[in-house]
Amino acid sequence: MTQSPILAELSSWLRRSGQAILLLGNTSFQLFTGKIDGRNTSQQLMFVGPASLPITLITAAVIGMIFTIQVAREFLAFGAGSAVGGILMLALGRELCPIMTAVVVAGRVGSAFAAEIGTMRVTEQIDALYMLNTNPVEYLVIPRLLACCIMVPTLSVLALVTGMMGGAMISSNVYGIANQVFFESIQTFVTPWDIFCGPIKGIVFGVLIAIIGCNWGLTTRGGAKGVGESTTAAVVTSLLAIFVSNFLMSWIMFQGSGSGAVLMGN
Repeated sequence: MTQSPILAELSSWLRRSGQAILLLGNTSFQLFTGKIDGRNTSQQLMFVGPASLPITLITAAVIGMIFTIQVAREFLAFGAGSAVGGILMLALGRELCPIMTAVVVAGRVGSAFAAEIGTMRVTEQIDALYMLNTNPVEYLVIPRLLACCIMVPTLSVLALVTGMMGGAMISSNVYGIANQVFFESIQTFVTPWDIFCGPIKGIVFGVLIAIIGCNWGLTTRGGAKGVGESTTAAVVTSLLAIFVSNFLMSWIMFQGSGSGAVLMGN
């Protein structure tokens, strides 16, 4: 009996997801026992970080301005205009900036990882690495993992600053909320934990993007068509993993009432 295409695709996705978990374990072991390729890592840092910076900052500024437009008018109607800055900071720091940054990096960087390594797989360059006594995990995966773990949180922090500047500009120029009032509300509403949780999420998102992109590349089959399919599947899987892990982390960090820092300390 022929297996339906949907079941075949689901089976393939589950198999590759299991391989991604094994790759994460193997990479973690190699990271602490092997050597790090400094040149390759620096190249990946430049590719993940500075090359992704313009689109990340533009997106963050627009999101900050849009969120302020949606919130400021309603808050002013209830006489709570002085809370706009704090609410914007909480939304950007806890959720919007980490998620937005991860989505941008997954679309731009994760797809490139899958396409590049997938092309190496179908052209037998991965086999050539084995013949040269070079571990593909050490040479290909670890530099990309380190680059994502360092740059995704960094981009998230820069996006937070940019988004706040965009929100402050709209609050001041459109809704007449003084910058002093805007930034004082941030001090009132925001705790250090609200700021630190963004980079923490960024590290997790970076791991997911790098491992999924590399794994889908390493498991590519079927020539050019397979590379295209792996690239698309890597991005979709990365986005799914980002959203699910964000829910789980938000549940752990901020469930219940009060500050997330207080909850984590209990």
